Amino acid sequence: MWPFGKKKDVANGGTASGVTDGESGQQDAAAAPAETTAAASAPAPSEASAPLTGSAPGSDAAAASGYDPINGDFGPFDGDNVDFQEFDYSDFAKSGLDLGSLRVPVPHNGEVQVEMGKNGPQMIHILTPFGRLTPVAMAAPRSGNQWEDSIPDITKGMTGDGLEVTVGSSLWGPEVLGTVKNGAMRVIGVDGPRWMLRMTLAGPVDKSEQLAELAYQVISRTFVYRGTDPLPAGQTLPVTIPAAMAEELKKLVEQRQKDAAAKKAEDGQASTESATTTPPQAPQQTQSPTPQQPRRGATADEQLGDEK
Repeated sequence: MWPFGKKKDVANGGTASGVTDGESGQQDAAAAPAETTAAASAPAPSEASAPLTGSAPGSDAAAASGYDPINGDFGPFDGDNVDFQEFDYSDFAKSGLDLGSLRVPVPHNGEVQVEMGKNGPQMIHILTPFGRLTPVAMAAPRSGNQWEDSIPDITKGMTGDGLEVTVGSSLWGPEVLGTVKNGAMRVIGVDGPRWMLRMTLAGPVDKSEQLAELAYQVISRTFVYRGTDPLPAGQTLPVTIPAAMAEELKKLVEQRQKDAAAKKAEDGQASTESATTTPPQAPQQTQSPTPQQPRRGATADEQLGDEK
């Protein structure tokens, strides 16, 4: 059971107000509604895994669990049709990180890491005490099943990297688990209306179950914003970061550039000073004495060097 409340009391038809941070989506805990909330419960996902077979297990898990991205009680939700402000996640997350195509809750014990590319933020990671979570949203066909169709390629890639791969079942369908030595990787996928959410987990083997449970909670509180633009299936939905975080990243990048430039100038100055104060000296060559050749016709004494 994952208890998180709805701000809107459906049973009584009433609403409760809360303060929302427009940039991060963080709910003000002090202003959380005092009325009874409608707690959403979801069946615990199966942790059992099975060896690779021709068909992935858990393909009916989403239907069996009653997962519905629009009218359901747990996510990932379709953000184009569900208002995130109806939910209160303050018991679990410090904020709802607005990434444009995604709104992901950051657990109280988690931190955000931004992986930058040439054109801006490329990947967002959530660092936790148990490992790392990496959410990615992609465009998908109306027919769905993109996640299940991608599993063979994922398992092939992980096997090629030397991982021992199994396919298990989560609340939303099949999930792929790979282990190698002391490390574990788990990939969870969810098909939504014209989108697919993929969450990749990486961490130590002895904390893999704790990381998985945390990931399930993050996924169940995530919102995906597909939009209406035509996009090819499999294309990653664009990621943006909040203005405050972008400003911090900009300052960090500028500071690193300044530090690198200062170090380069300092190294160049030290090299110049060394060249000025300590000019290179030509190595002294020791000339071997040329042995005296005996003179023809000289006496024995003269040949021995006892010249008179």
